[in-house]
Amino acid sequence: MADTPAKKHKVLIVDDDAFLLDMYALKFSQSNFEVATAPNPDKVLEMMRGGYVPDIMLLDVLMPGMDGFELLKVLKDEKLIPATIKIILSNRGQQSDIKLGESLGASGYIVKASMTPSEVVTEVMKIVGDK
Repeated sequence: MADTPAKKHKVLIVDDDAFLLDMYALKFSQSNFEVATAPNPDKVLEMMRGGYVPDIMLLDVLMPGMDGFELLKVLKDEKLIPATIKIILSNRGQQSDIKLGESLGASGYIVKASMTPSEVVTEVMKIVGDK
């Protein structure tokens, strides 16, 4: 009998770039994740206030309207998804951004430009503890 994979994690990917959203969704679903996507923070808040609770949330920073940092602040202030592992997935990698993300509850910070989608999946599994 084959080894059963680790628990199937529910991951929510938030990015305003439809191409990237689809690409990451495909990579994560191929890696035994249950994937949901949201094109903007407003959709995320609608999902969370409606009771959706992912195990992991991957979040872009630069989005029109509310950015990823503002979304993290609202989630924290409203005590939505406190147990969800929040990971920032951004092209901005300045130390000040990383520190701000951590202060708002992010467990990890991945710079998109420096990793392939497969490497992003591997990095998320490391952060979550499913090496």
